[in-house]
Amino acid sequence: MWKRSLLQPLGKRISSDSRFLSTLSSITSLSTTTLISNSNNNNSTFFVGCSESHNKQQQGQRRYFITTPEKKNTNYRPRVVIVGTGWAGNTLARRLDKKLYDVRLISPANHFLFTPLLPSTAVGTLEFRAIQEPVRTIPGLGEYYQAKARRIENGGVVCEDLFKRKEFSVKYDYLCIAAGNKTNTFGIPGVAELEGCCLFFLKHLYHARQIRNRVLECMERATNPQITDKERERLLSFIVVGGGPTSCEFTAELHDFLQSDVAKWYPDLIPQIRITLVEAGPGLLGSTFDHTLASYYLEELEKKNVTVRLGTAVVGIEDRPLKQGQSNNNEDGKEEKQHQQSSQQQQQNTTTKNTTKNTTNNDLNSYTVAKFADGTELPFGTMIWSAGLAPVKFIENSSNFLELSQKGKKIITDEYLRVKNKNGRIFAMGDCATIHTEDTVRTSPLPATASVAEQQALYLAECFNLYYKEFNIDDDNKENLPLPGKVVPSAIPYPSLHFMNSWCCTPSEKFVYINRGGLVSLGMLSGVADIYGVSKNKGLVANLAWKSAYLTKQLSYSNMLLIPMYWFKAYTLGRDISRF
Repeated sequence: MWKRSLLQPLGKRISSDSRFLSTLSSITSLSTTTLISNSNNNNSTFFVGCSESHNKQQQGQRRYFITTPEKKNTNYRPRVVIVGTGWAGNTLARRLDKKLYDVRLISPANHFLFTPLLPSTAVGTLEFRAIQEPVRTIPGLGEYYQAKARRIENGGVVCEDLFKRKEFSVKYDYLCIAAGNKTNTFGIPGVAELEGCCLFFLKHLYHARQIRNRVLECMERATNPQITDKERERLLSFIVVGGGPTSCEFTAELHDFLQSDVAKWYPDLIPQIRITLVEAGPGLLGSTFDHTLASYYLEELEKKNVTVRLGTAVVGIEDRPLKQGQSNNNEDGKEEKQHQQSSQQQQQNTTTKNTTKNTTNNDLNSYTVAKFADGTELPFGTMIWSAGLAPVKFIENSSNFLELSQKGKKIITDEYLRVKNKNGRIFAMGDCATIHTEDTVRTSPLPATASVAEQQALYLAECFNLYYKEFNIDDDNKENLPLPGKVVPSAIPYPSLHFMNSWCCTPSEKFVYINRGGLVSLGMLSGVADIYGVSKNKGLVANLAWKSAYLTKQLSYSNMLLIPMYWFKAYTLGRDISRF
């Protein structure tokens, strides 16, 4: 028996001709679906309904069924599958014309993370949810799969479900790989083993939460009157590995947090706190910043009593047992480890990884030491590791299908961001890709920055929206995708001002990177700014430029409102020191 409440309208009242019935033939083939016609003269109304028993089985699901038009249908939209929700993947998904393409996203993270503000969340200057945007808020998004992409085979991306770890395949007409990179351990002993206990990466939101809890844990444990002075000194030793913008910003944020907020509630501990920044290279901020700005940043850190060790490489991390007679009346990292396991397992499904770490650092009579290439050692309570990038497993597993560079194991693309020998069906951009010219590799590879990834995504979106829409993507068509026409480079990052790009940039068929410069904060009221390589500022002016640039680049009005509120709170009322 049919109930009108169970009938879902399929469309407007249209004429019942053979073309329409042919279009719906695939729907009527479903065993649980019935096509009902209510004829009246020459016009008919069509509905799709489900039996009551089948409807009960489907309760709670978002839709009764998913149907895809046949490719030969003139209304067919080519499916663009994007792997990754970072700067490149999120930007491309938002800028593609959804009237022309069926856009689908694959990523274990169901949000876009505004990475320049990540160091601020690790010490409570900003709250975690203020720097992320859910991917499902992308207008017109066809589908999002919270899963890990594992490999490419048979015209689809094989994914692993994040919750039940079952594999499924997502077919594509065009594949855009923006999988990013993971933190590189360089195979240094102890880094992978101690990660999550007393050593932390700084790349995702859960990393920032771990760091925040660990710093506060060390402060609380240092107040324990039963521990020795040597153990207290170790707990209050913080090491940051890496001299890039992320490491430098976190070092400055950590100093401000300790000196401005922790000092109020733990005044006796302040004289024993030590912050050490370790960089294997000759300077800070990498090669993207002017030497004078990098030197200024170094001088300011030293004024804050931060020990900066340049030209020093970490060669090992050891968890050493205490000598006989020494006492360590605590479980180093055990409580933090338990908290990390419960939260990270839900977000990243790293059950196997966490099980391995369960056996690490459980010895009550041990302490952690960093070993450097110059032979020196430094005991520490917390280490932040932000030194280098490595390919994710998806790229490694697809090495037999994708051509990878020997250095960095990045996907090799041409100057149109196309993966070679794939007929223009697969693209790669962001940190996981590198551009090769026809003759040789670029003399100066593009830096692994958000600006590069964003510009590549904007270029690719213009190619799809303006030129690739004319190409017949039928399965039988094995022709190479024609090269795009001219695209204006994105010198100005704001969508409302993109029309100004044509005034200052020369259009090109190939991808052209425009160096927008860089911004790095130095705490709440200082920083350095290199704007388009022309304007170089430091101090308060640079900090205001940093704040205004990143505030106006937020994707939602809620974050535009929350971020300055948190800045004001941190500056006037202080940061929160509770641990939970």
